[in-house]
Amino acid sequence: MTKTQLQINKICLAALFLALGWLMPFLTGQIKEFGSMLLPMHLPVMISGFVLGPIYGAFIGFITPLTRSLIFGMPNLLPTALAMCFELMTYGFICGGLFIFLSKYVRKLPTIVNIYISLISAMIIGRCIWGLAYFLFNFAVADAAPFTLNYFLVSGFANAWPGIILQLVLIPSLIQLLYSQKLIQKMLPDYARVFKKWRNKEVSSEDSINTQE
Repeated sequence: MTKTQLQINKICLAALFLALGWLMPFLTGQIKEFGSMLLPMHLPVMISGFVLGPIYGAFIGFITPLTRSLIFGMPNLLPTALAMCFELMTYGFICGGLFIFLSKYVRKLPTIVNIYISLISAMIIGRCIWGLAYFLFNFAVADAAPFTLNYFLVSGFANAWPGIILQLVLIPSLIQLLYSQKLIQKMLPDYARVFKKWRNKEVSSEDSINTQE
């Protein structure tokens, strides 16, 4: 695969994740009771970090809420959409960057553990970034309700528990499936090489243990 073909693949996948970030809130919005609590915009951004790497993940995370706000008027630009820009940028960057780091330098851990560590770290840090950004942008809104610690905990964690559970269940399973079926290796061989190299070492270790037994 040439570099041009590789870049085309990445751009097409990035456009797909961006489109999913625009459309998924419309689907979950049909569930009036807890549709918004599923955090539909977070899912494609986090997956893009694992699939495309930290740079693409951060870029998709930043532009998804911004462009959705400008095109559809949802979420509100200030303070919600701008705060989400930095939150989702953090999700995409950490999911991709930390996964590559762990796969490359901490090879004793199973792949699924690397995925969970990357995902949970991104979720925690991203929510802290969201809280800080929302607090700062909130000053630009006239007559805005004060951003308190209680509001941060309720909005960032208590009201988001359905989305958090969905992310913890769906994303690791999906990423593991994409790599195990070699879909990522075929589409993005440069990024998948990190996983492939680690995977070969893991299989060799298992074969060695079985031989000793």
